[in-house]
Amino acid sequence: MNINLKNAISHFYPNPSYEQVYFEAIANSIDAGADEIFITIKIEAFDKPETLEVEVRDNGSGFTDKKFGKFSNLLDVEQDDHKGLGRLVYLAYFDEVQVVSFFDKNKRRDFLFSGDFKDQSQITNVDDHVSGTTLQYRKFSKSKVYNYDYLKPKSIKESLIRHFFPLLFKKKHHGKSLRIEIILQTETSNKEHGFFSDTKVLTLEDVPDLEKASFQSSDLDFFQKFDIHYGITNDPLVQKSIVTAICIDGRTVHYELATPDALPNGYQAIFLFYSEYFTGKTDTSRQKLNLPNELNERILKKILRKEIAQIINKEIPAVTETNKRKASELEISYPHLDGYFEMESVGLMKKEEVLEGAQRKFFSDQKKILECSDLDDNQYEKALDLSARALMEYILYRTRIIKKLKDMNPNNSEGEIHDLIVPRRNTLTSDGFDKDLYTNNVWMLDDKYMSYNTILSDQNMSKVIKEITFEDVDDIKRPDITIVFSGDPTITNKVDVVIVELKKQGLKLAKNEEVVSQLKQRARKLLKYYPNKIERIWFYGITDIDIEFRRSLKEDGFKELFSHGRMYYKSQPIIVDNEENPFPIDLYVLTYDTFINDAESRNATFLKVLKNSITKISSKSR
Repeated sequence: MNINLKNAISHFYPNPSYEQVYFEAIANSIDAGADEIFITIKIEAFDKPETLEVEVRDNGSGFTDKKFGKFSNLLDVEQDDHKGLGRLVYLAYFDEVQVVSFFDKNKRRDFLFSGDFKDQSQITNVDDHVSGTTLQYRKFSKSKVYNYDYLKPKSIKESLIRHFFPLLFKKKHHGKSLRIEIILQTETSNKEHGFFSDTKVLTLEDVPDLEKASFQSSDLDFFQKFDIHYGITNDPLVQKSIVTAICIDGRTVHYELATPDALPNGYQAIFLFYSEYFTGKTDTSRQKLNLPNELNERILKKILRKEIAQIINKEIPAVTETNKRKASELEISYPHLDGYFEMESVGLMKKEEVLEGAQRKFFSDQKKILECSDLDDNQYEKALDLSARALMEYILYRTRIIKKLKDMNPNNSEGEIHDLIVPRRNTLTSDGFDKDLYTNNVWMLDDKYMSYNTILSDQNMSKVIKEITFEDVDDIKRPDITIVFSGDPTITNKVDVVIVELKKQGLKLAKNEEVVSQLKQRARKLLKYYPNKIERIWFYGITDIDIEFRRSLKEDGFKELFSHGRMYYKSQPIIVDNEENPFPIDLYVLTYDTFINDAESRNATFLKVLKNSITKISSKSR
């Protein structure tokens, strides 16, 4: 074998599963015509992987000269359903495999398969001997065995049935025989994991009898027929499960098409898809489906899921109502995607997959409309629909931010609240509006503040002043959130400024009163340095307002405003140099509950209007 085997292993089997050692050995034995196979696993203890040895013995035709020649040359195959690479996986887990094979009645072939294999073997003549091959896997190369099931006869038997189902089913159907005995020998048992010396036997009687359905799809192939072998059982004592796989080259390749949640408790299901169309369409390690370029995997999954859904709905009628409920819940939770969900398979998929599929369709429609230079009446109506949905998506995002804030309590830090409004240590500019749309939540104060020019979050006061005046001023104090946004720059060079101070919940009166003092200090400093650059200033102090603080605010001339909680307002004159001409600022003090509830109320209005609009449009299109 003139090839670097170590490089070949990593190239063709980049992430092999240990079970493939059994799979490839069994496949080779069956190819050699064996009808009796023995797998013997020896290990001192599960946590002593260095003692692991495996022997696979069969009564096949043995390593004839022709078969040894093919073994010695990678990719040398005669049939499309063979890869010519299977033996490489042996060396992914064992440093060497000793092979002893009897063939042609009186010949014995011995060779060592390892990374240094050089296409050489020793042949000796023997007395009349039954043909067959024994492979002894030695020197386990991994640091540990990752799963008890890799060594337990019961689990190995189940894996073999699942992996070789098409081949085993075919043999059973044609009255053939096959017996595979799996033996585990260990000195140290582990009852907790069901790990102990044991023997299990697999015969064709263990292969379940499945129902069969067929279909054709022009999206896959006009001429090929696709068969589904399926079985649905109801055993309340067994955990619900669903297995979906594609039968390729006499083996099954796991292909996740549904989750166990697709079935009621106590149901177990298996769906195996078979077609000549899939012949040869696996990767070199036979672990993944390898589709042709013309076939999109999303299309394939959609078609296969539809077939599964039809069978489940027929066999388990109660599932139909459950799926309708799931679909209804999705439409309520994500109204902007109403009409985009694949209703026939909504119960089979994970919620994330359902949403991803609907979102993908939504984006595709958006792209089509955006690429139109002129819109006809139908396209114009579609554009309005998409616009409403896009806005709905943003409003739903706002709803989740509000919920997160409502779930916070006095144990949450000021910083955690701050980061939900605008992440700390960030500077946002109007040029990055689209990019920052889902991190900038200053709309919670007022939607008008979304027309900002620049947001400085938890930055030095010097940066605030520099943003207003383009000059450097040293000031180490930091307001929590500073919003700088301009009016019409063609009319005035002045800017409006919004500054927010957050105070941790649960503070005493003296600390709460500090917020008013701090806001006034901010205003005085800004006005002192640059009085001709500021048009107007809004200050917000968000803190607890108990009885004592409320009385203090009223004593200081604050008036209570209409809101969903407690909010107080005062027009505060700020004196910088000219005591006869103070600068008025707008000063607000409100509680966290008020801050959140007012935002929720405004958002709920948008949500209601958009839901009604989308529902009407979706109803017309159905």
